[in-house]
Amino acid sequence: MTIYPDPDSEKAIMGSLVFCIHHKQGCKWSDELRKLKAHLNTCKHDAVRCPNKCGSQIPRIMMADHLAFTCIQRRAVCEFCNIEFTGQGLEEHTGTCSQEPIYCEAKCGARVLRGRMSIHRVKDCAKRMRRCVHCNREFSADTLSAHGASCPRSPIPCPQRCDIGPIPRAEIDNHLREECKALTIPCTFRDAGCSFKGPRHLLENHIESSIGSHLSLMVSLASRQEKQIQALKSTVSKLSTNYTGTLLWKVTDWAAKMVEAKSKDGLELISPPFYTSQYGYKLQASMFLNGNGPGEGTHVSVYIKVLPGEYDALLKWPFGHSITFTLFEQGNGGSQGGVAESFVPDPTWENFQRPSTEPDTLGFGFPRFISHELLTRRPFVKDDTIFLRVKVDPSKIVAV
Repeated sequence: MTIYPDPDSEKAIMGSLVFCIHHKQGCKWSDELRKLKAHLNTCKHDAVRCPNKCGSQIPRIMMADHLAFTCIQRRAVCEFCNIEFTGQGLEEHTGTCSQEPIYCEAKCGARVLRGRMSIHRVKDCAKRMRRCVHCNREFSADTLSAHGASCPRSPIPCPQRCDIGPIPRAEIDNHLREECKALTIPCTFRDAGCSFKGPRHLLENHIESSIGSHLSLMVSLASRQEKQIQALKSTVSKLSTNYTGTLLWKVTDWAAKMVEAKSKDGLELISPPFYTSQYGYKLQASMFLNGNGPGEGTHVSVYIKVLPGEYDALLKWPFGHSITFTLFEQGNGGSQGGVAESFVPDPTWENFQRPSTEPDTLGFGFPRFISHELLTRRPFVKDDTIFLRVKVDPSKIVAV
């Protein structure tokens, strides 16, 4: 086959300027076309067969790296076991070499030769599971010793060094409480004042021989406790005392109490005592549900009396401050209605002189405070309960 039609055309074409076919790979060569073949025989970017006959076509510039690192027919030595392999053989060997140090799969932090890993996991690994010989529970090897210091079944000697052998830790308290003969035990009447301490067998003898002295100690203890109880009762009573000058008296079970009042003459309800101020007069209200005096059988009667107080010696007498009784209506949506009666004590009334003892009189008040008829007609009683307020005029309280 004729490529060039005539010698002049061939000469012209073969003399034309061309670039190397590997120009895009970085070859800078350019010359006449006739010299291209000779250049390609030496061009470092031109591909040639691998001399190891691995079948690869590799540019001359990359041949050294290929022969050293990627040629499957290259000869290479494993850095861990020093055995020589072909390139492909080394790739297959990598990740399986028994001499390669790797981190423990149990994450104990140790690096172990791959060939010894199975032995390490069984014998040396800090994370291998081990069974406590006392309680039979499993722990990692690095926590087993810490468990041993608290294992409830681990045997330990008696802290009192008695002649009984090692005892499981969980049973020590019971041993000391029930069995240990070396333990020094206080007398069971220690809180009553007995100072005896001794071994268990001596304690039994002590209790049997000291019945009389123990009884005396218990009597003294009961006496002290009684005084303490009375002091506590007095303190509680003071803490619950009303010092506001206003008593809001809640009377429950109204129907039953009214029935009882009608069946018993002179039945009187007594309110809790209250003070006009912290250092003021002590007062108490009373109520006759079926009335008293002129209100008997038709009205509820209410009274106030002055009781002996702690600060009477410092107060002005007679008591002379106005008192207001108010019985509230209930359930009016916040607009509280009711019945109210007030009075100002007369200085000549004996009821308001300084009391020397608890007064036996009724005090002073209103025998006809509210009629039974009005009680049933208006909502003073709700849920079987009434509310009576007794208020001392705060602007006229005389106290220290």
